[in-house]
Amino acid sequence: MNQIFSRTTKRISLGGAASLLFAVTLITQLLGFLRNRLISTNFTVNDPGSSDAFFAAFQLPDFFFYTITAGALGVTFIPFLVDRMQASDRKGVWELTSSLLNILAIVMAGVSVLTFIFAKPMIHLLAPNLPADHLAEAVRIMQFISFNPLLFTLSGILTSVQQTFGRFFFYALAPLMYNAMIIVSIFIFRDSLGIVGLGVGALIGAIVQLGVAAIGMYGLGFRYWPIIKWKNQNFRGMLRNLPARSLDQGVDQVNSIAEVNRAQALGTGPVSYYNFALTLHNVPIFLLGNSIAIAAFPRLTERLSQNRSDLFRKEFLDILRAMIWITVPVVIVSYFARGYLARLIFGDVAPDVARIFEFLAFAIFFRILYTMLSRYFYAHKDTKTPLVVSIFAIALNIFLAFTLAKPQTWNISGLALAQLIVAIFEVTVLFLVIVWRSPRFFNSTFWRGLVRVSAASGFSLIATFIMISLLPLQIADRGLVTLGTKFGLISLITLIVHLGASYIFGLSEAKAVMLKVRNIILKPIRQPF
Repeated sequence: MNQIFSRTTKRISLGGAASLLFAVTLITQLLGFLRNRLISTNFTVNDPGSSDAFFAAFQLPDFFFYTITAGALGVTFIPFLVDRMQASDRKGVWELTSSLLNILAIVMAGVSVLTFIFAKPMIHLLAPNLPADHLAEAVRIMQFISFNPLLFTLSGILTSVQQTFGRFFFYALAPLMYNAMIIVSIFIFRDSLGIVGLGVGALIGAIVQLGVAAIGMYGLGFRYWPIIKWKNQNFRGMLRNLPARSLDQGVDQVNSIAEVNRAQALGTGPVSYYNFALTLHNVPIFLLGNSIAIAAFPRLTERLSQNRSDLFRKEFLDILRAMIWITVPVVIVSYFARGYLARLIFGDVAPDVARIFEFLAFAIFFRILYTMLSRYFYAHKDTKTPLVVSIFAIALNIFLAFTLAKPQTWNISGLALAQLIVAIFEVTVLFLVIVWRSPRFFNSTFWRGLVRVSAASGFSLIATFIMISLLPLQIADRGLVTLGTKFGLISLITLIVHLGASYIFGLSEAKAVMLKVRNIILKPIRQPF
């Protein structure tokens, strides 16, 4: 058993896992951009209400998935699997996996059936102001995707097992297939089913995603038992942790539902514009936050399982500082070049998207920090602290959303401003709780590094401002070549200046990048003789 686990868990390094997740997630997000671009050009521009119906239809199925099962995937499930693997308990690993698969499959199957039956009253509750034709479209889309939460649950459990074994490829690949199927459905169904065809594509995508996840189990020796081991202590321990994590995910979805409800009350179009801006906001979070945090989580959990809290702290702080170093120039470019980016991706609806993204660009920084800070608690099998923080954060966000998102105040941009305030709140509270529990956790080395990151970031900010002045966004700017070239040059110069300034200030992250670049450029060439 030790040999089996050793072979699988050491198959890829932390850096390799993070790089793999980053690369595949980048492709997935590019497909997401393409999907939303096609939705914008094929539906939103001509009839904003149709894409409003599309985005509204996904809210409740997503709510059920995140509230009931998403908490079991990853941060709740993986620590218990790691414990069994450390004990070389092959039977325990597969008993735990089978029990979780069986209980969640039963629950989610029931939820999916109820969603299909009661789709119409659910849409009425979520978006009561949708016109009758768009309401009918939203109902049909929801019925098509009503079984997606079940399919996502099964694929999520399988890919969580693979992460524990050090296999990340299929975890990263599965969502890529999901987006690809939605894109294909636009071309196949736009003239026959219209926006409803995207619901068909989403259902097919979920099925393909599960198939990809199942393929990833090959070679792990998985053994399935069609029973639920209620007396298994690890299973019962995981179930005790599950409600808090599930509620944590669920309150986030309550927030999304409230935002859609508020955006829909502002007229036709704001739901789509806000979702497009959220897409821009989520890309760096998935690429930099989730990719790195997900790759690091099994390793961090293993350190605690080995009673090596010293290594846990060192690796946690190294990863957190690296995330901050990478994120700062991304936020700078996202804010100053938001107009270029929005017009490049979303075309004619760009001004509305850019205005919303103005606040979401700053929220990126805090959302990425949250992905790592929350792992501190999950690695310690503490799902309650993030839940309590989330409950207060979501309550604050809903209050701010209905206060700020009014025609006489910030309009739809008020939702983005609320997101920023709440992101700052969550990160601040989690940070203070960590300091309260471990007063010396954030050591002087970490703080000195952040000071140098701040100094380097000042030069990056100046570089971005200069590039924006040299390459201003003109009213006539259109197309991939013009907008892509300008945005690409602004981003490239900012990143080069950030890397160079960081190297001068002696940041280890910059030195590692420079060393890698030097090795690639100056790699010895094998002599022919």
